[in-house]
Amino acid sequence: MAYRSAAALHTLLLLPLALAAQNAGEWRTYGNDGAYTHYTPLDQIDASNVADLEIVWRWNGRNYGPNPFTQTETTPLMIDGILYATAGMTRTVIAIDPGTGETLWTWRMDEEDRMGNAPRANSGRGVSYWEDAAGNGRIVVVTPGYHMAALDAKTGYPIETFGEHGIVDLMAGHRSRDGIDMVGSIGASSPASVVGDVIVVGSAHHVGMRPPSKTNTPGDIRGFDAATGELIWTFKTIPEPGELGVDTWENDSWSYTGNAAAWAGISYDTETGIVYVPTEAATGDWYGGHRHGINLFSTSLVALDSKTGERVWHFQTIHHDIWDWDNPAPPVLADLTIDGAERKIVAMITKQGFVFVFDRLTGEPIWPIEERAVPASDVEGEWTSPTQPFPTKPAPFDRQGFSEDDLIDFTPEIKARAMEVASAYRMGPIYTPPSLNNDPDGTRGTLSLPSSTGGANWEGGVLDPETGFLYIGSATNPSVLALVPGGDRSDMDYIAGGGRASLAPGVSIVKPPWGRITAIDLTTGEHAWMMANGDTRPSVAERLELDLADLPRTGKSSRAGLMVTKTLLFAGEGRSGDPIFRAHDKATGEIIARLELPNTQGGLPMSYMHEGRQYVLIAVGGGGQPAEIVAFALPAGE
Repeated sequence: MAYRSAAALHTLLLLPLALAAQNAGEWRTYGNDGAYTHYTPLDQIDASNVADLEIVWRWNGRNYGPNPFTQTETTPLMIDGILYATAGMTRTVIAIDPGTGETLWTWRMDEEDRMGNAPRANSGRGVSYWEDAAGNGRIVVVTPGYHMAALDAKTGYPIETFGEHGIVDLMAGHRSRDGIDMVGSIGASSPASVVGDVIVVGSAHHVGMRPPSKTNTPGDIRGFDAATGELIWTFKTIPEPGELGVDTWENDSWSYTGNAAAWAGISYDTETGIVYVPTEAATGDWYGGHRHGINLFSTSLVALDSKTGERVWHFQTIHHDIWDWDNPAPPVLADLTIDGAERKIVAMITKQGFVFVFDRLTGEPIWPIEERAVPASDVEGEWTSPTQPFPTKPAPFDRQGFSEDDLIDFTPEIKARAMEVASAYRMGPIYTPPSLNNDPDGTRGTLSLPSSTGGANWEGGVLDPETGFLYIGSATNPSVLALVPGGDRSDMDYIAGGGRASLAPGVSIVKPPWGRITAIDLTTGEHAWMMANGDTRPSVAERLELDLADLPRTGKSSRAGLMVTKTLLFAGEGRSGDPIFRAHDKATGEIIARLELPNTQGGLPMSYMHEGRQYVLIAVGGGGQPAEIVAFALPAGE
């Protein structure tokens, strides 16, 4: 299809943002709308009956190898009476009966070496959906080996007219670097975003703590024709000569540096066609001595025209990221009344505990964002930005920086033990840089809150469009930012070393809560409530030699996966939590119901109506057991 035709159809198929979640009880995209609210207006299940929910079916991934025990992160879609999800390391696409859990069809691609070398060999977080003008539906999946497949939604057969017999090789035509094999350097975990007739695809790379080289594949963002699979546009997150931002890569570091990808989901405004791209740090995660400068467009929120790939606006949330604080989640969109005016906003939830809120059309901050001075690095060869952006609202949703005040202090003796552990490391405010693990000053790295995995991560947050409340699950657990020479492991001067700061296994040196849910009113920028997510484990009391009854509710060092409905907030305890699923009062956080799961939470919850019955689904797994999708509903007849 020609570009002009694709653009014209794209415009015709756009829907207003407010209608995105109103799909007759379906769940048609990963976030249930392009705004990634994870909101459903369904209310058959409410505070009066949620405690009566029971498991009505379980879909088991035991036979979906090569490792059926891989913990799943999938969130199913529900479209036209069929559920669609992914399973196993091969990212098999499965179609499921929404009322019984019966498998209707499956599809997987034999990727051979590309699967074996994939940087993200996992189940993925789900699939995407596109429908042509005649109503023919397609399921779109990005595989671990970085292919994109389009499948007939009813049968699972590849669409012959899409790419080559239903497959687009996403490595073909992608920018590469001399000496770097594309196979094994790039893949994906998050579903593609389908905006009108354009499929927007990001990528994911190997974890960049100890990269073998400063040279790596860049994480370009690309748009493909949804009907044919033809490449329409490319946006370079690491610019080249003549392009905006190339001067932020000193010493021609743009020519070899990689990453700066969007491994999280990409949200979009169905009314304007603008996509909101959250990017990660450039190579490597904790050392940027080979890429001096602020490094646009790494660790940024970039708004692009989905029809052309043209930049609309951008904001860099960290200049020269050396903390691995990628933008980890899809930006959340909303239409809200703020200070008496109707505003179209986008909220970027970050690992470092900030929420940056902008006018999504112009990029202007809703509340002032200040550039403030931050500590400089003393690591040889490193470059640090003298300032970083700080939102004035909302306040951080998790603790930032590290001081003695952050140490666990249930008793004076426990505080003294924590101080002894912490004394081996540097401490300081947020954006205190990594340091050597064998520094001349006697320290072994820098203690950092939040950790390099957040704060928030891919679970992101959910938004109630009726109230403007944004709910975020986060973890409070420090990282030890310690650097060691690259030596024979890397051509980089320094890479991440090791280090862990704890009092005992499962007991952090920082005071709880170790996992929390925070509610932020985005109409005012103020916090509404915060609560620990998860009860205190008996092992914590045992290892601290305390009585469990004397301890506060600590939460788990894990991130809640959330969903918000017309009446309730649903929350699991995340991958490191217990197999518990709770329903909360949205306004106060009060726990209304506590439901047992057969395993720990893996994916984000979703909900749909089928034959007059509301279902709530959640993927679980881990602990040596096959991944499952678990369906809750009210007892028949209730």
